[in-house]
Amino acid sequence: MYPFIRMAKEFIVHRNADDLDTLGVHVSHHRCWPHDLDGFLEMNNGRILTILDLGRFVLARRIGLLAALKANKWGLTMAGVSVRYRKRIRPFTKFKVVSRSVGWDDKFFYLDQSIWIGDECAVQALYRSAITDNDGIVRPRRLFDHVGYEGDKPPLPAWVQGWIDADSTRPWPPKLPPKT
Repeated sequence: MYPFIRMAKEFIVHRNADDLDTLGVHVSHHRCWPHDLDGFLEMNNGRILTILDLGRFVLARRIGLLAALKANKWGLTMAGVSVRYRKRIRPFTKFKVVSRSVGWDDKFFYLDQSIWIGDECAVQALYRSAITDNDGIVRPRRLFDHVGYEGDKPPLPAWVQGWIDADSTRPWPPKLPPKT
């Protein structure tokens, strides 16, 4: 089940947080609870993605995206993700989530999120996200016109562009293996 109580807690905790610019950084603090665990007594990889989701929701509010989505009846969808799991998150461990947009292209926004236990990175994820309406993808320029952002598009970091380039070589739809 989606952690609606945790999401409400995040919005309450950050209700007075300053607005962020488009490339601002949102930091949230969490704990690994017993209901987050898998059979190996560590945070379940699916739960990790859900915790990152919570960070993106509050980031979206703080940069003005949620208000723009509501005003225009737009949706927000994830169009891809690459995740690195590097350290187990054990029961009752405190950790922080760092969420930020690293840039965009003509269709998608790219978000970098990481989970830190102290000074050690446990998880890092790169997301491709799109704003949608009934006609499909809403181009970033339309969003920026709505929120009044006139800044330049920052160059994407090389590692992000490398992921975009590599992902574009992946066949879609995927080929099914031959029946045996």
